Amino acid sequence: MKVGVLDYGVGNLGSVLRAVEELRVSPVLISRAVDIHHNDCLILPGVGNFVDCARLLAEGGWIEALREEVLGYNRPLLGVCVGMQLLADVGLEGAGPDNPAGTPGLGFVSGRVEHLSTLGCNLRMPHVGWNGIVNKVPRDSLFAGIPDGTDFYFVHSYAFVADDPADVLATADYGVPVTAAVRRGHVWGTQFHPEKSSKAGFRVLQNFLSGPQC
Repeated sequence: MKVGVLDYGVGNLGSVLRAVEELRVSPVLISRAVDIHHNDCLILPGVGNFVDCARLLAEGGWIEALREEVLGYNRPLLGVCVGMQLLADVGLEGAGPDNPAGTPGLGFVSGRVEHLSTLGCNLRMPHVGWNGIVNKVPRDSLFAGIPDGTDFYFVHSYAFVADDPADVLATADYGVPVTAAVRRGHVWGTQFHPEKSSKAGFRVLQNFLSGPQC
């Protein structure tokens, strides 16, 4: 199995690569969009700012390559943290008079990304630390063997708001319900960092990599 980890100019790649290696799978670091096709499944990391990550994807030719792989070849994809947010239609981070409509995402999972405060959260921002999740019903294969209340590690100020509630796999409570994971077809995303979430996070990665889609 070839697991491609996309290196499009953001950090956090080392911990993702090490986590995959711990599962006795050899990850392939993809630094050019033209090399994306030679993999069985893909992981899209992301840290920092939605606008910056979306810009780097566009500048590197990754958007067209990802759409061809995911929509054309049905390549399984897992987005992590901002990588999950990029699956949305649009991100409102950085929206303002010069950018009132926000920044377009990949559009793989219909929805938008909004600041936690606009969703009614009054707790400290960003949301940093361990938080238990609640799986939605029916339980998805990504969370096989992971009971409700299991803690995962979060670092974010923006959250995914899915157009279709059926695309939400799990939520966390941070003053308001926060989307912790999404899925549409062969595209998954986790707002938490599985690679930093100890045994439970490794189980999520293992579930993704061992599923029939990969």
